[in-house]
Amino acid sequence: MDGFTAWLVRHVTDQGAIGELARMAAADPDWPEGPDRLHTFTDHLESGGATQAGLQSLTDAWIRYASR
Repeated sequence: MDGFTAWLVRHVTDQGAIGELARMAAADPDWPEGPDRLHTFTDHLESGGATQAGLQSLTDAWIRYASR
């Protein structure tokens, strides 16, 4: 596992929104492995009925991931 998903699941023990997103991704058997683009993960969350707060958590996590 490479890219955003691998980075995200390393944060499953974090407190806060990124940790919550990481736990959700780790428990989701359909969580995308790629392609490694924000749109891939946004589409997945939107198809599952994500809230605006959930989508914002994803964007925040992506920014943190991309800036590493």
